[in-house]
Amino acid sequence: MDRRSLIKRTGIAGVLAAGVAPAVHAQAAVRWRMASSFPKSLDTIFGSAEKFSQTVKALSGGKFEVSVHPAGELMPAFGVVDALEKDTIEMAQSAAYYFSGKDPVFGFSCAVPFGLTTLQMNAWKDHGNGRKLLDAVFAKYNFRTLSAGNTTTQMGGWYRKEIKNVADLKGLKMRLGGGVFGEAMAKLGVVAQSLPAGEIYQALEKGTLDAAEFVGPYDDEKLGFNKVAPYYYYPGWWEGSADLEFFINNKAFEKLSPENKAIVHAAAAVAAADMTGKYGALNPPALKRLVANKTKLMLFPKSVMDAGFKASMEVFGEHEAKSPEFKKIHQDMRAFQRDQILWNRFSEFPFNQYMNSVKI
Repeated sequence: MDRRSLIKRTGIAGVLAAGVAPAVHAQAAVRWRMASSFPKSLDTIFGSAEKFSQTVKALSGGKFEVSVHPAGELMPAFGVVDALEKDTIEMAQSAAYYFSGKDPVFGFSCAVPFGLTTLQMNAWKDHGNGRKLLDAVFAKYNFRTLSAGNTTTQMGGWYRKEIKNVADLKGLKMRLGGGVFGEAMAKLGVVAQSLPAGEIYQALEKGTLDAAEFVGPYDDEKLGFNKVAPYYYYPGWWEGSADLEFFINNKAFEKLSPENKAIVHAAAAVAAADMTGKYGALNPPALKRLVANKTKLMLFPKSVMDAGFKASMEVFGEHEAKSPEFKKIHQDMRAFQRDQILWNRFSEFPFNQYMNSVKI
């Protein structure tokens, strides 16, 4: 007897009694909500959330849908972890270091000063111990992670005045991503401010901020920072890369069928590759446009970089002394990074160094 005839003759109760519930359940529609910490105007980052949603729907034949909500629509940009912890939403898209106030360990999942590059971060998380160690921490907050895409190495931000030495940082009111970086900059005299992307321009324009870092040329141009701060510094030593992530409610994930769990993983991989590729394609022409429009592109003085490194290592040491968990994750990341730096000496670094010296 086929399933359709069985349902017609016995009804749902009969189907359940007949032991074919798994097949019926597999056909049930799944509807999730994703809250992003970013505005819809950022087609790079928010676009990753949309790409995830589109891929889930396509792979499931429309049986699994994820509605995507920009910052402020369901909750404030920085309210997503609390919502996941309370089972208010099934997933979020955010930057883990925004939530370093809950635990400084969060920063390692996105970016820390003098940390990993994009390739290194991907390797550490997916083929080293990174994701396993971090998800063990995030389980306390009822979520797990999958990468949503990486911004690649970021710029050092926008400044209303020139930064000639470390003394120029003293008293500077600056929007920062958060976590260890904010603490390191505080040692250099910077007054750290935490603001969502959508509020940075107005604060710079009004002068309530003296400087702000966000991502890089494409996103920064879209947000208009070049109109209110003329100096654009590089490199962003606090973000050798920044891994944006999908935070997935553990209870919601465990309710999924094996097929839908696989779809979530596949869709995240598609979205992550798409976002990272976009940054590679969009940042170079955006930087050209910014410079053409009178942006003053500036390299951080080595004295500032050195001071930043020293302050950052002091902050890492302070957290290691207070938290065995922080120490374990930090030391694991640095051991992985040392091997990566060694390999880069013989791979990307000499290749890029030569390509920078020739005309193509």
